[in-house]
Amino acid sequence: MMLVRLLTLPLLLITLAQGTHSYELLYTAKIEPDTKLAHISIELSGEQLPNKLTLNLESGRYKNLSSRQPLVIEENRAIWHPTGPKAKLSYSFIIDNQRNNGSYDSRITEDWAILRSDRLIPPISTNGKGHANARLQLQLPKHWSAALPYPKVDEHLYQLSDLNRRFVRPKGWMIVGKIGSRQDWIAGTSTSVSGPLGENIHRQDALAFLNWSLPEIKKVFPLFPDRLLIVTARDPMWRGGLSGPRSLFMHADRPLISANRTSSMIHELIHVATGIHGDDQSDWIVEGLAEFYSLEILRRSGGISEIRYQEAMDKLMEWGQKAPTLLVKRSSGPVTARATNVIMTLDKEIRAVSGGKASIDDVARELARTRGEVTLDRFRALSEKVAGQPVKTLAIGNLTGKGR
Repeated sequence: MMLVRLLTLPLLLITLAQGTHSYELLYTAKIEPDTKLAHISIELSGEQLPNKLTLNLESGRYKNLSSRQPLVIEENRAIWHPTGPKAKLSYSFIIDNQRNNGSYDSRITEDWAILRSDRLIPPISTNGKGHANARLQLQLPKHWSAALPYPKVDEHLYQLSDLNRRFVRPKGWMIVGKIGSRQDWIAGTSTSVSGPLGENIHRQDALAFLNWSLPEIKKVFPLFPDRLLIVTARDPMWRGGLSGPRSLFMHADRPLISANRTSSMIHELIHVATGIHGDDQSDWIVEGLAEFYSLEILRRSGGISEIRYQEAMDKLMEWGQKAPTLLVKRSSGPVTARATNVIMTLDKEIRAVSGGKASIDDVARELARTRGEVTLDRFRALSEKVAGQPVKTLAIGNLTGKGR
């Protein structure tokens, strides 16, 4: 009897949650390789529809917006006023997006498409107070399949969720087409590695790597998502890693462990785990934590020895000397290297002053719990709360040229 009650409780909670929805929200995306477009419709139905939606069109990838309901299109936004029990807005989305170096972070070919699902739907703000039951329906060419970091309700139909928003949009990476996928259940997370068929992609190697590294990541970040999708492909896709909610993209040529003994895969997984972003002077915190744990997780899991770990940190310290300050808008190269050593020094200080009862893990875990924007003031306050006293490592002089 107790087992039956435990099994039915989640179903009861889902039923109760569904009962709080004010209206239905269905996104439909028809992917067309010939035109390199996705034709999108946003359909609302219910008795309590929001009466105003504002769509951000700043990216320039949305065109041919139309609706039978009032729609005003301005330079970088569209204002839509749904009316009646049912409302529908349609438009086309340009899938290909090429970066300055010629590579793509969004791409469609005759056989597959890789993109961020949150690019399909522009950022939307609403004045409505109700909550939507949101789903995404894909319409794909014959023999195409799909991989998304969402539970599947029906064929190519996915249930969307975002506890922080009333008007839910799809988020995270997706891949559709003639693709191959490998799945595993790792430390309580349903994990998939997907890429185009016919490309030399080491899906099983990636899963093996995750089998020893993801459990260590989840010890630091217990709120890590219960679904993880890793999308990978070769040129002309972006030759690096890019994280997203419950997902990341990693170029197929990127090694799981680099020559400098850091891991781009773990780096992006930390971004997935924390879900934080910096203000104009705090991106070093976001990138420094990710790079620090890319080494730390390898050390803790036995992927690298203590000697190799220290050698890698020494090289990062040397490289970081080329960064005159950490307080820049975008952290990369020497700035991230210097930030990594600041995080390591902060960890040592917290452990020392707390008598080993606390560490940087406690700070990172709290950042991941609250997510959102991180500032130097917030990072310092959390560090001092964990340490139980002011921390010297985060003094301004240690973050700028004066502290080198």
